[in-house]
Amino acid sequence: MDYICGKRLQPALGELVTVLERHNELRCDRLTREKLLQVSAATIDRLLRVERRKHELRGKARTKPGTLMKHQIPIRTFAEWDEQQPGFGEIDLVAHEGGLAAGDYCQTLDLTDVATTWTETIAVRNKAQSHVFAAIQKVRKNLPFALLGLDSDNGSEFINDQLLSYCRQEKITFTRSRPYRKNDNCFVEQKNYSIVRRAVGYARYDTEEQCELLNELYSYLRLYTNFFLPTMKLKSKERVGSRVKKCYDQALTPYQRVLQSPLVGKAAKDRLRAKYVTLNPAALKRKIERLQQRLAKTSNRTNWRECARMVSVRSAQRSNPF
Repeated sequence: MDYICGKRLQPALGELVTVLERHNELRCDRLTREKLLQVSAATIDRLLRVERRKHELRGKARTKPGTLMKHQIPIRTFAEWDEQQPGFGEIDLVAHEGGLAAGDYCQTLDLTDVATTWTETIAVRNKAQSHVFAAIQKVRKNLPFALLGLDSDNGSEFINDQLLSYCRQEKITFTRSRPYRKNDNCFVEQKNYSIVRRAVGYARYDTEEQCELLNELYSYLRLYTNFFLPTMKLKSKERVGSRVKKCYDQALTPYQRVLQSPLVGKAAKDRLRAKYVTLNPAALKRKIERLQQRLAKTSNRTNWRECARMVSVRSAQRSNPF
């Protein structure tokens, strides 16, 4: 389950054990099964504390603001959004530059639905608006519900006439966040780390082969995360003295949240149920890990040589600016 926290894992254990047993991935005696279903979230966190520390990642973002047509795209206000209705999503790009922002490198387009936490990802060769626009169209087709609204940062890959005209034509509400306010896109910013970075890390990916590997990996990752990884949503915040007490809802998978929504049609829910029955989370995880290993091999083979060349070029430019 990708080392998720105990509060997310504990409510999902009952369904997870049943699914794994159905696919012959797990066999345990009655006593062990009872213990699995009774274990508390605190005990899960205590048992997994050491293992979870091995998977901590660090990195930084490289978003550059754009100025084109900002006056035509309103800053997001909650009056224009219904955050309880599936279809209103935040979008962002995750850069795979490997710590050296020189030349072209792959970008991951991340779209997260606010109401259900359903997340779709797709890799593009660079952040050219034509590539990003094509990726948004592909991601829209993968959503199990209609796309009603998009909220982006102020990068020029989103703030452009092509995407604005498309949203107007398709009756999609298009808004943007305030400049330099990452919390305005908190839903997708969370997924940039918990889904994209945890899956592919911070290495540099800049070849066609690596872009194809990323998209192959994402084709399995979307099924694994949306159908099997529970998420928790903030219900309320209360200030008690100098502390803020936060209250979260019960952990549910995006798939379960879509099924619970009365605003999603029966046909869409039936398609999701039929797909869910065919999925084996353990098999999906094995496929993801094999693709991660292939991706790591391509990164180790090419990145250091290319990065060293770029560093030498930039050093020469600094020493001789003319």
